[in-house]
Amino acid sequence: MALITHINVCNAAHEIYCCLRNKIVKLDAHQKSQFCSSCKMFAGDAKGYEHGVTCVWEDLREVNNPHYALDPLEEFAHNQIKQVPPEGPALYLYSS
Repeated sequence: MALITHINVCNAAHEIYCCLRNKIVKLDAHQKSQFCSSCKMFAGDAKGYEHGVTCVWEDLREVNNPHYALDPLEEFAHNQIKQVPPEGPALYLYSS
């Protein structure tokens, strides 16, 4: 699975989807210092945008690279969908 660069752009309320916390968060000094600064997915500010961050992580979805997340609610909803392999979920339970 390839690493995907996610450009998380703030909405009007200054919110983004945070993969680490799996929720929509306000991108403020607290978020950046308490979560972004120590997150292994954090890759800096969103280049080309006044407010946002860039994160890099393995995304199970089929998305472009880079992936632009402009709507945090939509990004959150799409990240809640888990794909089951064609062999079925039992593959995970019984494989060694």
